Amino acid sequence: MIKTLKFASALNVILLLSAAHSSASAENLKVVASFSIISDFAKNVGGDKIDLTTLVGADGDAHVYEPKPSDAAAVAKADVVLVNGLNFEGFLPRLVEASATKAPIVELTKGVEPLKSEEEEHDHAGGEAHKHEGEAHNHEAGHNHGAYDPHAFQSISNAKIYVKNIADAFCTADAVNCDTYKTNAADYTKKLDATETDVKAAIASIPENKRLVITSHDAFGYFEHEYGLKFLAPEGISTDSEASAADIVALIKQIKEDKASAIFVENITNPRLIEQIASETKLKVGGTLFSDALSKPEDGAGTYIDLMNHNIDTFKKAILGS
Repeated sequence: MIKTLKFASALNVILLLSAAHSSASAENLKVVASFSIISDFAKNVGGDKIDLTTLVGADGDAHVYEPKPSDAAAVAKADVVLVNGLNFEGFLPRLVEASATKAPIVELTKGVEPLKSEEEEHDHAGGEAHKHEGEAHNHEAGHNHGAYDPHAFQSISNAKIYVKNIADAFCTADAVNCDTYKTNAADYTKKLDATETDVKAAIASIPENKRLVITSHDAFGYFEHEYGLKFLAPEGISTDSEASAADIVALIKQIKEDKASAIFVENITNPRLIEQIASETKLKVGGTLFSDALSKPEDGAGTYIDLMNHNIDTFKKAILGS
């Protein structure tokens, strides 16, 4: 009887230790995403195997974001930190330093062919060097993005690179669940392929002489390069670069000369300047575009795929009236 009790006690200890080990091994990967678009990619790859914290949420502007103490705490505890790179997140270096995190900082633009920023000549659709004449943005103050345009996620081809980089990062940090991450990434990539087909068809339906549009800031260079819609903007790569009066006068002149088809506001910017330009050029504001951030789910762009579908629908309705 005593031996039976001892055996039962030993068995209970073993079972408890086994349960503790299983619980520890099943603990989710702690992931921090710098802003909402990356967060959506991470959800699609990580599924229920990750605990996700998003620093700059829906409708938030990562260009001018000021980190909170809770952000530093989240980064400090993270297993993986996912960021855009190409100097998109101006707040990132000081946040990483303040957090003293040991987690890898994974730049998702690794493997993307970056476009030179609009302040320099860069390749656009058709392989031609294109530079908007008369545009001179003031980038002396505020966040400087450097030589390259960081908005690579505006190309769905690049988004697929982001997704692969996320899957690789998760596999490195959590090899046990690697097959799940790879399967999720492959499934999501198929959805991105289908969305890209829709985007290309939508732009192809717009006559070439109607493909010039106006947006708040210069966030759509990769979309232009990939799909052929052309963009002008009063503000530069970053929303904290203010257009001067001379910039605006030159832009209005160019809009009239080139016969722009539509003008749009963005969810992350103040619409006042666009409304002024619309009034001067007699263009009707064609709606809100989502550039650097997702929306709240009820506003139609709660996921990256929703964002792309919303934007192309908005382009078509404003330009073609359908």
